[in-house]
Amino acid sequence: MNDFDIWYSMAKIGHKEKIDFLKRFKNTYEIWYYVNNIFTDNNKSYNTLKNTWNKKEIDSIKEKMDNYKICMSVYGDDNYPNKLIDFDDSPAVLYYKGDINKLNKTYSISIVGSRKCTRYGIDSAKFISKELSLYGLNIISGMAKGIDAAAHISAIENGKYTCAVLGCGIDVIYPKENSSLYHQIEESGCLVSEFIPSAEPLSFHFPIRNRIISGLSDIIIVVEAGDKSGSLITARMALDQGKDIYVVPGSIFSSQSRGTNKLIFDGAFPLLHPEDILKKLGLVLSPKAEKKKIYTNTEKKILDILSYTPIHINDIIKTTHIDIKQLYGVLFELQLKNEIINLAGNYYAIVNTNID
Repeated sequence: MNDFDIWYSMAKIGHKEKIDFLKRFKNTYEIWYYVNNIFTDNNKSYNTLKNTWNKKEIDSIKEKMDNYKICMSVYGDDNYPNKLIDFDDSPAVLYYKGDINKLNKTYSISIVGSRKCTRYGIDSAKFISKELSLYGLNIISGMAKGIDAAAHISAIENGKYTCAVLGCGIDVIYPKENSSLYHQIEESGCLVSEFIPSAEPLSFHFPIRNRIISGLSDIIIVVEAGDKSGSLITARMALDQGKDIYVVPGSIFSSQSRGTNKLIFDGAFPLLHPEDILKKLGLVLSPKAEKKKIYTNTEKKILDILSYTPIHINDIIKTTHIDIKQLYGVLFELQLKNEIINLAGNYYAIVNTNID
């Protein structure tokens, strides 16, 4: 952290210009020296940089960074996220809390979706996040209500890494209800933001930060989104960045699936199971996942009729003719074994099909 890095993060010039200057000069000090001591022409960007210097504001930001244990990563630094290097509009400076280095050590998957989501969306986000994080993949999202929060929470609950990209200052918790989540991510993952500390969560900040969510990721998964969901912006930015987009198919009767189903119609990959992502990345299922398992006859009878498409409890009873009291017990056991998942409305779907 130094005065010149903070000054550069404050400057309101284009992302591409900031990156170009950093490529041309050695560091932010060299940029500052040039615009203040060498450059004399009437250039708007250089004049903006020159006029941005405000020692009082810089000292205020430094104090906040000290108080809240905030760090910085500048384009070109060793810990700057590798996946952001090749984009013209990448952030020149990132403020962060937690472990930013993990972003450069393995694959990262962004899981995004609507704030106004359904139970199906929440369950899907948690299931996908759990399965992928257990294979060591970083889970990236935006810490918003709904799908974002579900993806972060599931990774944390399974003791895995997750990174939240904020649309406000790194010391600002938004939404307030995610205060506990914020601190958990800080402890076991990473919080990042290109906005200076104490920057408010203004509405136009979120589309801007979405390019970082997609940029940090190898693959983007959209779980649930209405016609005007912000996650569709992330998907469009991911396309511009040349990233693969996977989409969780939704009900044709749900308004929260109109955006996601439209993405599939337009050519996005439908996500039928988290294994689709592992295969796309060339990852091999662990021996634990491939290990032969033993099931009771009743468990086999239930697993034989279940699939990735949710089935209602009444249909399970009609097909298996198992007493409802016994059925609930067996279903509970299969959930404990991580074989099936219980979705909203008493629907059940399979998690793993490696049965004999």
